[in-house]
Amino acid sequence: MATCLALLTLLLHLSFLSDFALGQYPSSSFLTGNITTIQSPVDKDIVLHFKSPPVGTCTTVFPSQKQYTGYVSLPPHKLAPIQQNYYVNTFFWFIEARTNASTAPLTIFINGGPGSSSMVGLFQEAGPCEVVEIAQNKFGTQARDWGWDRSSNIIFIDQPNQVGFSFDKLTNGSLNLINSTVAIPPSTAPVSQPAYTFLNGTFSSYDASSSANTTEIAAHTIWHMLQGFLGAFPQYNPSITSNKTQSGPVGINLFTESYGGKYGPRFAAHFESQNTLRQTGKLPKNKTLEIRLASLGIMQGCIDDLVQAKFYPIFANNNTYGIKALSLIDQQNAASSFLGATGCQQQIQSCRNAVSAMDPDNEGDVISVNRICKDAQTVCYETVLGPYIQSGRSLYDITQMVPSPFPPSTYLEYLNSAEVQSAIGVAVNYTESNSVVSDSFGQTGDYERGDQISQMSYLLSLGVRVALIYGDRDYLCNWLGGEAVAFSIAAQSPAYAQFYSAGYADIVVNSTYVGGVVRQYGNLSFSRIFAAGHLVPAYQPETAFTVFTRIITGTDMSLGEPIDLSTYTSNGTANATYTAKAPASAEPTCWIRNIDNTCTNDQKNMILRGDGYVINGILYDKSSDWHAPASSVSVEAGYPGTIPPAMTATALPPSDPESASDTTPDVPTGVYVATSTPSMSQKGTSAKGVALSLGWLVSSSIVVTMAPDAF
Repeated sequence: MATCLALLTLLLHLSFLSDFALGQYPSSSFLTGNITTIQSPVDKDIVLHFKSPPVGTCTTVFPSQKQYTGYVSLPPHKLAPIQQNYYVNTFFWFIEARTNASTAPLTIFINGGPGSSSMVGLFQEAGPCEVVEIAQNKFGTQARDWGWDRSSNIIFIDQPNQVGFSFDKLTNGSLNLINSTVAIPPSTAPVSQPAYTFLNGTFSSYDASSSANTTEIAAHTIWHMLQGFLGAFPQYNPSITSNKTQSGPVGINLFTESYGGKYGPRFAAHFESQNTLRQTGKLPKNKTLEIRLASLGIMQGCIDDLVQAKFYPIFANNNTYGIKALSLIDQQNAASSFLGATGCQQQIQSCRNAVSAMDPDNEGDVISVNRICKDAQTVCYETVLGPYIQSGRSLYDITQMVPSPFPPSTYLEYLNSAEVQSAIGVAVNYTESNSVVSDSFGQTGDYERGDQISQMSYLLSLGVRVALIYGDRDYLCNWLGGEAVAFSIAAQSPAYAQFYSAGYADIVVNSTYVGGVVRQYGNLSFSRIFAAGHLVPAYQPETAFTVFTRIITGTDMSLGEPIDLSTYTSNGTANATYTAKAPASAEPTCWIRNIDNTCTNDQKNMILRGDGYVINGILYDKSSDWHAPASSVSVEAGYPGTIPPAMTATALPPSDPESASDTTPDVPTGVYVATSTPSMSQKGTSAKGVALSLGWLVSSSIVVTMAPDAF
């Protein structure tokens, strides 16, 4: 019976591909895009649809690096007993490591929100490529030197359901670029705005009941998704492959960001609880896969307001850039609002008491609990974090005024081109964030439900490396609060008492640069990254890559040297006191697909009046304000089906750590290992080191015809 149902599921999915080809956009990708459809070898309920995008779609250092894009599809009720009467079609983009992909670790990269796409991470942060302008009306991609594929196989996942390219059911609608909303069904543009700001296309349903509304439900969903992916691609599962070739720190790594401070610990803890159920026979081993984490990395994590919220008014005026964002009265009021009898702190505790008593499984289906937790989230935002908004400074970079142009939103145009959507085989038009998903999490008060700190303590007890990484210019999830979280984790972990006495050591990034400081004891580390805002790898790509690679290899976070993590303690100052001058605030760039976040009020009025010129997605006063990119860009950039002339023809042979050179090689592979470190007063001066090769550490606007709900 189970086999018949599985076969029926597959036939329905295959039928969908045929039906969907009748659509106009982006259906052509399924008609001509060589989509492969298979059942997961592990779980026949799970179906995968994927393809290898043409070379140049995301240009990598080596054309031999394999890539896969597609969907892992779950049928309704797969999450039972959790209520889930909808399809889940989770989009992924996988890229092989630059060298030794068969033995490289696997990194799962998930952005936050909640409701933010992980294509942010791929194209603006840590992915192997970035989008560039090649000419007017033409974009391409060029390889990043410091993409994280430099040291790991990596998969970027759009989750929860309906985020980014993920969807429940294909639904025709209208995207209003003025306010970033999707209206269903589609309609014509309002007379008050230009037609180009109102786009008809295909999206998810934007039905709040067809996605997760708590981190707990999202954790269950992502576990099933990974069961599907790892079952279909066992060659990239280090839990299966690494033990055949080597011993050491190779494994699966989960890196998250921002709201990922909530996702990461909960997801990781759920993976481990599922592993336990497998070991005890409560889950069948022949129908499930172990997902054993080697490390959990959280960048700029908003993890626990009970610990972090008190630092909002502190950081606003006592940051390391000398900025005073609040008046003294506003600062004091915000601090008092946290501690007051009915303030943020007490409201959070009331929320957690209610969750413990009435919704211990965090399914978000108890109305009274949702109300208490939502109220707590509202109070904390409005009274503790909210006063900062009046400063006009960016939540994501305290040194910048809003709107800030960084990082550039070029990739939004690229991912919404028919050529690219066909290349990657997607079923919906791309949006960077989904307000329905975000609102759904808000309605349950998921933000304040907590327990992430104890989950990270649990992970440490299992031998998982836990790394917190914070840029020192971000306000929203600032590093002072992140540091406090690190201490709180140590306080809940008896074996980590020595974390308190560890000192801040320099993070030596290359022979001329110290990128930050790190406090580390054993498997627990906290890194402050200099001159970085909310999206750390976008601001400091080399530093972020270096820190990432040292985490996944289990080396000394300061120098990158091999260490015994059972006894290692970083040496240095007790506090991270380095200060710097704030950079000038950058002039805004108005991106038509990101109007809310990148355009001034004057620019928004220009758009509504129909003034200005839009070239490559950017609003200009005059057409002559646009300047063609340098000719070298076309040499280095590819686009779907076209290799850039400068692209390296073949992959490097398996690397030998014993032959590592004294300098970083011209070909961007390997990670820097320092043999000396500048003092705090000598940042930017030379430090001797070597570039270690990774073997992998062999020794060390168109409406489409409607379609069925899922495929």
